[in-house]
Amino acid sequence: MAVAISEKQYFKIGEVSDILDLAPYVLRYWEAEFNILKPGRTRTHVRLYQRKDLELLMEIKHLLYDERLTVAGAKIRLQMMKKQALTDKKAKKMTKNINSNQESELTVVKTGNDKSFENLGDFKELLFDIRKELQALRSRLEGQS
Repeated sequence: MAVAISEKQYFKIGEVSDILDLAPYVLRYWEAEFNILKPGRTRTHVRLYQRKDLELLMEIKHLLYDERLTVAGAKIRLQMMKKQALTDKKAKKMTKNINSNQESELTVVKTGNDKSFENLGDFKELLFDIRKELQALRSRLEGQS
């Protein structure tokens, strides 16, 4: 869904209505139904949507109009997407930590400093066991072909 969004930081409900080609009452209804949609307000209580709100509204519109989900179904899908995003973020962080640990281990190997390997004994043993299991599995698979 390619929608041209200006570089503005905040958008009033009328602007969002025009961008998404939806009536303002639909946006207000979605705000009541979807708890994750919380636009800011001015002192005069005018709704101000941020870019992230626009992206969320575009996703809600896609789920409801293109995928033809009910509001309840769209809520569930958004929750699943949020959980997946958190899982992806955690996995990326873990990968980053593993990569930094591997780099520090390489430094230890290059410098000959074996003190850190004492802390990695259990980890190394686990990796060795996994390697043995993978080798056994590989030999079984090669025997089948």
